[in-house]
Amino acid sequence: MQKRDESHPHGGEHTAVDPPETRPPGRLSSLARHDLPASLVVFLVALPLSLGIAVATGAPLMAGLVAAVVGGIVGGALSGAPLGVSGPAAGLVVIVAGFIEQFGWAATTGIVVAAGIVQVVLGLSRVAGVALALSPAVVHGMLAGIGITILIGQFQLVLGAEARTGALDNLRALASNLANAHLPTVVVGGLTIGLMLGWPRLRRVKAVPAALVAVVGATITAWGLNLDVDRVTLPEDPLGELALPEVPTGPVGAIVLAVLTLALVASVESLLAAVAVDRMHSGPRANLNKELVAQGTANVVSGSLGGLPVTQVIVRSTTNVAAGARTRASAVMHGVWIGALVLFLADTLELIPMAALAAVLVVVGAKLVNVAQIRMLWRHREFPVYATTMLGVVFIDLLYGVLLGIAVAVLVSLYRLAHQRVEVRERAPGEWLVRVQGSMVFLGAAGLTERLRSIPPGGSVMVELHIDFMDHAAFDALHEWRREYERQGGTVRVEETTGVWYQHVTDGARPRRRKSPVHVVPQWLASWRHWQHPARSAIPRQRERGEDPMILGMREFERRSAPLVRPYLAELAANGQRPSQLFLCCADSRVVPNVITTSGPGDLFTVRNVGNLVPPCGAPGDASVGAAVEYAVQALAVDSITVCGHSHCGAMTAVARGGTEGDSHLSTWLAHAEPLVVTPPSAPTNDPTEPEPACQRSLAVRNVVQQLANLMTYPCVREAVAGGRLRLVGLYFDISEAKVYLVDSETGELRVPDEGEAAVPLGDGAG
Repeated sequence: MQKRDESHPHGGEHTAVDPPETRPPGRLSSLARHDLPASLVVFLVALPLSLGIAVATGAPLMAGLVAAVVGGIVGGALSGAPLGVSGPAAGLVVIVAGFIEQFGWAATTGIVVAAGIVQVVLGLSRVAGVALALSPAVVHGMLAGIGITILIGQFQLVLGAEARTGALDNLRALASNLANAHLPTVVVGGLTIGLMLGWPRLRRVKAVPAALVAVVGATITAWGLNLDVDRVTLPEDPLGELALPEVPTGPVGAIVLAVLTLALVASVESLLAAVAVDRMHSGPRANLNKELVAQGTANVVSGSLGGLPVTQVIVRSTTNVAAGARTRASAVMHGVWIGALVLFLADTLELIPMAALAAVLVVVGAKLVNVAQIRMLWRHREFPVYATTMLGVVFIDLLYGVLLGIAVAVLVSLYRLAHQRVEVRERAPGEWLVRVQGSMVFLGAAGLTERLRSIPPGGSVMVELHIDFMDHAAFDALHEWRREYERQGGTVRVEETTGVWYQHVTDGARPRRRKSPVHVVPQWLASWRHWQHPARSAIPRQRERGEDPMILGMREFERRSAPLVRPYLAELAANGQRPSQLFLCCADSRVVPNVITTSGPGDLFTVRNVGNLVPPCGAPGDASVGAAVEYAVQALAVDSITVCGHSHCGAMTAVARGGTEGDSHLSTWLAHAEPLVVTPPSAPTNDPTEPEPACQRSLAVRNVVQQLANLMTYPCVREAVAGGRLRLVGLYFDISEAKVYLVDSETGELRVPDEGEAAVPLGDGAG
């Protein structure tokens, strides 16, 4: 009997050998093997960070430890993200430090409690997803600004000086502090930073947390050399010294703003961490609303006990996943270990130099400036939003920095909405191309008209619209220019590649005008005669001169498609082809493999022949197809071979009419399909506008089944199929319906692959 192991993050299967009563010991075994070791690793990471964050905010050291214990036990037990770990976060350092300076520590714990209540209400209101609508550029800019502020402030402590309130004050004092640096403190801080940066490079010991190694190393050095440095000081009675929250005094608006700021920033940071951790494992996904309730509850408890605010912390959570945690028990146990250490080994903590904790925060702050995120935002043209937020947080304050970032993000979005790129160039004497990209709205109508009026009269103009929206003002600007230009003897063709904004309006203005599919179907899906027709084409003069339609098609490819596919082709040219499919189909001009499979360069290794035939291995005339099959399976290691037949197939019609007789190359080739013929079909047809007789359709489908069987005569195919490395697929393409069916290789029945319909019988089977 198979049972699903709910404690396993992958939801895997295990065999339930014992009766249900014995399942708890199995879970205990899993806890001992996975969650217990992971909790110890997270504990070692969380301890120095919790102390360092408390130092950075100016709160009592116990506040950081209380937040770590509550975040682990309460946050872990209630968390909507089973593998997330909560505790004091570096991202809240600047906010909490400002609250302590403005309201005092006891009142700050009251703000933490109130913010927790707000978070619980938000979670119960099921609005957690709204917080993720905030621009990532603003979030990362906020974190970078906080990181720079932490780095600048804590670096003063590494130099043995006092940290000032703001980043500007710390920068102004930096030169003086460097000149008067306290050497023992600098030694401890420098050693800590060196170990933090160097330890992860040692692969064999990478599992041991760098922060723990750095703090332990700095502590031993300071103790061994008897250095004169400030050390951690904890109260004699940790439980008796817990601060009780107080109601803040001051302007009501300032207090409300403080509560909302803390609640929103803590919520966003927790939710972003939960989403990021989800990407690291394949277990249960995070319930964001439940996570918000858990974080709010943890903040209520932490504030009530005199602790710092709590969030889910990305550093601890990723460490938890990497250490092999399977359930929320790891987060809970890590909180228990911190509490036990505070209660029973406080003397050990008091050996830690304060400079070591400050140095840990210097490195943590620097890592909040994520270079990879900056590159990503730069590529997406979001860097101005990021930079504005970051600089605002550093040089003004967190709230104004975030608001500035949001304002810039809105302005950038409005600019992109209203911005359109208009390219006007002369392709040949008297022939012009106008390419419009973006959104066509009233704000750009004047610029569009100005560019269009620069085109000399009497020419042939192709207007390509690569747009996602067109309002009435933009339509009027384009349409009036077109009417005026054509009145002066010129010709204008408007082609839309991503929508039919212009055509919809013109059809409404002139309802008698027949809508042509050419305006809707992109050129690469339509035949030459549709888009090169002299009456509609922007290039009638070339056609009048008798220029080859293929040459015109090549020019269109170079003009329109080549810039789009060039990066992919360049990659394929450099790295070689790695197709996943060998696609065998008929040479019929109406069957276009890349169209019916929506594939592109490098996807299909294609073989086309008359009748999509695969001669059996060793049969006369099999060399070309056999070589392709062997190369695809052995050299390219494709994972599937597809044989695609089609309706109204001329080859099958010829086979049914006895076209295998004679000495021509065609008859010799079609002889490979002769075993398929049972009874000649009555009135075979090759006209796709006429219904295909059931017998003729049956012959085409049975041909696919036969070719799949012929493929199994090749040793390389048999071996790959038996080894599970290759699968064979049969397809049938109905030209008149433009519909693709899967062919059952055993029964010869058809079914629609994307709708999961029952198999469709092929008819009476006669013929």
